[in-house]
Amino acid sequence: MYLSLVLVYGSIFFYRRQRLLVPWYWYLLLGFVDVQGNYLVNKAYQYSSITSVTILDCFTIAWVIALTWIFLGTRYSLWQLLGAALCVVGLGLVLLSDSGVGGGGGSRPLLGDILVIAGTLFYAMSNVGEEFCVKKKDQVEVVFMIGVFGFLVSLCEIAIFERSSLISVEWTSEMILALVGYTISFFLFYTLVPYVLKLSGAALFNLSVLTSDMWAVVIRIFVYDQQVDWLYYVSFLIVVVGIITYSKTEKDPPPLPVIEDDDPNVEYQALNEDNAIWRDNASAS
Repeated sequence: MYLSLVLVYGSIFFYRRQRLLVPWYWYLLLGFVDVQGNYLVNKAYQYSSITSVTILDCFTIAWVIALTWIFLGTRYSLWQLLGAALCVVGLGLVLLSDSGVGGGGGSRPLLGDILVIAGTLFYAMSNVGEEFCVKKKDQVEVVFMIGVFGFLVSLCEIAIFERSSLISVEWTSEMILALVGYTISFFLFYTLVPYVLKLSGAALFNLSVLTSDMWAVVIRIFVYDQQVDWLYYVSFLIVVVGIITYSKTEKDPPPLPVIEDDDPNVEYQALNEDNAIWRDNASAS
């Protein structure tokens, strides 16, 4: 999946003949945390239901608010914090259901829930880091470098943890089509995320993604032919109220600090002979 980002955005990056505006080791860290988030959340599907995973991955909101407050200097109003708190309360009802009170789905729902919550922490770090980069630097560079290091980290983890599972996979036509569909959705998601982060920020982005929970309930009922516990509906209602409370009181975030001394308004800088001659003349004068 990350390879698709490398092939498409790498071609644009090298066509521009641009240099990195952010040191490569920051992208290595960003790619690492992004892979961990994807791995843990996808692993959770083996143990928990689709509704539990999609609702619990909204715990990213709480992590994002904390991280943007600490590292980006974003300040939230009391109403925004109340909206986020309502979302967390709704997530708590999912945990209550999966612990046996309401009979959550999945073979080991609590383990799946723990994996999701751990994955949301990595998602939050990835979203906040990506927001910081795309608001000050080039979006093509960010997506390309996340694809590069995400691909390399994924190869290492597959070789260590999932090699036997990969060998045992039966590559039927249905499996191949599902993988192709997932890759396409993955590519489109990572293409659109930088633009949304640049316009609205990581917190509102993750709040907006909560609409996917509605589709998760529909898929679980009509595709997997499973029943949804009543606590899920209560949880979803509380989460929606939390989103509305947060979005109605949203305020513009303060300007982000720059990573380096370059002009933050310059998205990329082409490497050509004219630039080299200009730099030589400037240094000589």
